[in-house]
Amino acid sequence: MANIQSLLISSSSLPLLTIAFATLSLIFFLLNQRRNNQNLPPSPPALPIIGHLHYLLKSPIHHTLDRLTKNYGPLLHLRFGSSISIIAGSADLARELLKNHDAIFTNRPLPSVSRYVSNDRSFVLSPLNSDWLFMKRLCMSELLGTKTVAKLRPVRNAELRSMLRSILDKAQENEDVNLSMEIIKLVNNEVTRMAASTATRNETEEASQLVKQFTKIIGCFNLEDYIGICRGMDLQGLGKRKQDVHTRFDRLLEGIMREKEAEKEQGKQREMKDWIDILLDVAANDSAEIKLNRESIKAFIRGLFIGGSNSPSATIEWALAELINHPDALRKLQDELDHVVGQGRIVEETDLPNLPYLNATMKEAMRLHPAGPVLHRQSVKEVTINGYTIPANTSLSLNLWSVNRDPKYWVDPNEFKPERFLEGPTAGLDIRGLNFELLPFGSGMRGCPGITLAMQAVPVAVAALVQCFDWNMNGKVDMAEGIMGFVSVRVHPLILPVVPRLQPFPDRISYG
Repeated sequence: MANIQSLLISSSSLPLLTIAFATLSLIFFLLNQRRNNQNLPPSPPALPIIGHLHYLLKSPIHHTLDRLTKNYGPLLHLRFGSSISIIAGSADLARELLKNHDAIFTNRPLPSVSRYVSNDRSFVLSPLNSDWLFMKRLCMSELLGTKTVAKLRPVRNAELRSMLRSILDKAQENEDVNLSMEIIKLVNNEVTRMAASTATRNETEEASQLVKQFTKIIGCFNLEDYIGICRGMDLQGLGKRKQDVHTRFDRLLEGIMREKEAEKEQGKQREMKDWIDILLDVAANDSAEIKLNRESIKAFIRGLFIGGSNSPSATIEWALAELINHPDALRKLQDELDHVVGQGRIVEETDLPNLPYLNATMKEAMRLHPAGPVLHRQSVKEVTINGYTIPANTSLSLNLWSVNRDPKYWVDPNEFKPERFLEGPTAGLDIRGLNFELLPFGSGMRGCPGITLAMQAVPVAVAALVQCFDWNMNGKVDMAEGIMGFVSVRVHPLILPVVPRLQPFPDRISYG
């Protein structure tokens, strides 16, 4: 079954899709009745034919799931056409599912549109097998490991400096700053240059546009994922659209790879290896445990682009919005930066261990606004959870938004209070998936492999924007949430007047 976010239907296609869904679901309606006798978790009332689809037509989906688990219990099941999905929404269930039964929920649901273009080669979507385990080790030790993240720091510093200069220019012209746009550009440029340090600005912009298009297509409702008779028909043209984006992305990556191979044949050595350099070296190693081919490399890089662009930019924006809405917290962070970093240079990643209030602020922002608010898994065999039977190949949706606000573990769970991570029972909680009441990156074997990179690049961007500028806001920032693809985003762009805070403004960022 596809990820539940894909059920968000655009208003333009709703009438046609509703009629088609209702008509074709009738074929499966009687077959689904036998499930009522199964030992499944509780379920809210369902409508004939469409099941629980009516609960899921309003965005953001994690809010809808939170209301359902509050009304019907933290573990329940929903029916969409001929498919069943298990919904979980508490920290205790997160521990049960991702710690005690991690080996059961190791696969991810694969949407039809991804199968259409053979995206099952993707590290993100592929099932757990020897190839996946090899790529996981490669990712953790080489691509996103501590050494590589540190070596690529100059790339991130250069892009951060470019963003700050762009904002400063607007401030000096008394222009409002579209901070959302600046943040997205920053993160896209960082990811592109870490993947392909030789990429031109045109290639970087093209990659950014392709990632945006991929995200929109994957997040669309797809009739094929719910009605078996529609499999392979591509009635909505999603497969065709994604094939087009896939081809263009393939062409872009192929050009970059060939350029790198040509340089290598000419004997040119690159001091700082990017992600594509590393993967090409592994592919050329005849003694490697798994032989990588070009398609595997491209699929992996596409995954890094998509996962590494949308989530970090959303997290930076949420953190800044919360700080602007909480002036006392903003002043505390500015005071800490003035004391530790000073005003003669710009904060950098090597300062992070000495900035406890910044780290607490980031934990609190990610607790309230996990970038991927719903974690998706699929069972590989039948399992019993809390006395209920979960069949094999059943989709699981764990609502991390609910988990991170579980009132059993959090005082004032909906309030932004960075101090909770500096004192009291929650002060020592970590975000790496071992404390199941705080899971911004998931947990277990399928936990996000990019934690090390994220906890370098994201906090320093927030810190630099807070250190360098005063963001003047009359009233509160609108915190309305939406979904883009699978990422929780702000509905309204963050457009603010800005005043330089550092006088004189530092002319460079040291590389540390």
